[in-house]
Amino acid sequence: MKYLFLAMFTLVFNSHNKNILVQNSFANWRNANLNDKIKSNKMKLKIGSDIFIATLYDNETTVALKAMLPLTLNMTELNGNEKYNQLSADLPTSTAGIGTIREGDLMLWGANTFVLFYKTFKTTYRYTRLGHIDNPRGLASAVGSGSVTIFLSAEQKTE
Repeated sequence: MKYLFLAMFTLVFNSHNKNILVQNSFANWRNANLNDKIKSNKMKLKIGSDIFIATLYDNETTVALKAMLPLTLNMTELNGNEKYNQLSADLPTSTAGIGTIREGDLMLWGANTFVLFYKTFKTTYRYTRLGHIDNPRGLASAVGSGSVTIFLSAEQKTE
């Protein structure tokens, strides 16, 4: 009976330890992937069948945004030059006068409004800079004149 108890205890103990090992391995894998995602300064924007790559600035706001990825955003048209979406959470801000907004600029209005600009124009508004689409050619036609759905994801490093 003593050996049966010892065998059962060993089996349960080892099973429990293997479960902890699997959980810890998954947590380590997830944290490593999250850290890679946060370290990368590139973000992919998929608009319909078009894909654009953006370079993100190195600031607290983009770190918080990248931690939210992937995101599917239903963007609303505004003023014939931008699309916007209110995010589900506030992000840290560091607003600045922009002067001229350029086609492909990614900005944060207030603490939670993600804005994609698809035309160049002058402004007196203040935004937190997020980044810029590397090659915005075709962006205006991709987003169209009405609302549009955009899928944001971390662009994987190719090292």
